[in-house]
Amino acid sequence: MFRRISSIISALVLFAALGANQASAKDADATPVRVPVNIAILIQDDLTSQVANEIGVTKTFIRSLPQGSRVMVAYITGGSLQVRQSFTTDLNKAANSLRIPLASTSASPFNPYVEVIEALKKFDSEDGHNAVLLISDGLDTSNGFDSTAAGHTLDIDRTIKEANRRNISIYSFYAPSVGLTSHNRLAASYGQSSLNRVSDETEGRAFFQGMTGFVTFDSYFRRLRDELNKHYAS
Repeated sequence: MFRRISSIISALVLFAALGANQASAKDADATPVRVPVNIAILIQDDLTSQVANEIGVTKTFIRSLPQGSRVMVAYITGGSLQVRQSFTTDLNKAANSLRIPLASTSASPFNPYVEVIEALKKFDSEDGHNAVLLISDGLDTSNGFDSTAAGHTLDIDRTIKEANRRNISIYSFYAPSVGLTSHNRLAASYGQSSLNRVSDETEGRAFFQGMTGFVTFDSYFRRLRDELNKHYAS
C-alpha cells in the first residue's frame, strides 16, 4: 500500500513538473514586446468566473514587458473605475495588484466605456507609446438593445475621440459577463461589434473567439505582443 501511494505521489509530482515545464517553454517561445509601452489594463468586474483562470497569464504578460514600460491596473466595477495600481515601472508590483473579478451583477457597469474614458485621462503625463488593454464584454445598452445601437452609442463615440486625441490605441479581449452576454448570443455579438469598432478606430485590435466566450487568453496575449511590436517597433 505504501509503495502504491508513493508511486501515485511521484506520478503527481512528475505531472506537475511537466506542466510547469510546458508553461515555461510556452513563455520562452512567446515573442517578447520589443519596446517599452505605457499600458493601462482595464478589467470589467462582472465578467464570468472563467476569467479568474486567466489572471496568471495576465500577470506573466505584465512581467514580460521590457524595462521602462509603465503599467496601470484598474477594474470597471459598479459604474466606477477602481484603480488598483496607478502607472508604475515596477512590473511585479503591477502584476501583483491583479485580483479575481467579482463575477457578480452587483459589479456590472452601466456600460464599460464611461470608465474607459476616465482611464484615458490617466495618461496625461505619460509620454511614449500609449495603449489600453480592455478586457470586457463590450456591451453598451444605453441607446437600447438593437442592431442600430451596436457599436454606435454616444459613449463609444466619445471613447474613440478621446483615445485618438491622446494618441492611445485600445486593444480589447472579449469575455462574457454574468449578465446578458453569458447567455444571449445577440448581446455577445453586439458587445464584440462594439469592441471591434473601438479597437479598429484607435489603431488597436480586438480579440475574440466566436459567441460562446473563450478557452484561454494565451493566444490573445501572443497575438497582442505581435500587434504591439507591429505598431510600435516596426
